[in-house]
Amino acid sequence: VTQRQGIAQLSAVKSGRSFGLAHQLINSPIDIVAERIVVLDLVRQAVFSGDVKVRQASMKLDAARMRVFYERAGGGNLSVQRLDADGGLRLESPSETATSRFGIYDVGKRTLTMIGGVVLNRGESVLRGERLTIDLASGRSTLDGSSSGTPAQGKTRVTGRFVVPPRNN
Repeated sequence: VTQRQGIAQLSAVKSGRSFGLAHQLINSPIDIVAERIVVLDLVRQAVFSGDVKVRQASMKLDAARMRVFYERAGGGNLSVQRLDADGGLRLESPSETATSRFGIYDVGKRTLTMIGGVVLNRGESVLRGERLTIDLASGRSTLDGSSSGTPAQGKTRVTGRFVVPPRNN
């Protein structure tokens, strides 16, 4: 039974249960804190910079800079459509953390895409790749390597290390 835990972790990533955020985010507000904001209202964008922290339910997104695309909603409110992060992105959920160079959170489609040097941690188990796509509606996650070149030319493959709990013989 203990040997199956490593397989269960791999199965969770393959079946998309790796990020348990799907139902929490649907109606939760998005809170953003940063050192600076520049509003570009004519193009319905706001650029947050300087230790940007985004919180929505139990999801945490941190980056050096985020561009927020919004629409005007009823009652004078703004509706966030998308967040583009750069300068290093860190995603935390209650059970995992992931890092990458860039990220796109499409609020309407409920997808989060992390690009460039992706590292996904769950406990001591680690997955690495170049592009992580998380469908927050279904809970399905896909991690890809690079799509061009050969390993000698810098093409990367998805790698994983799954910690197996100690066994008593």
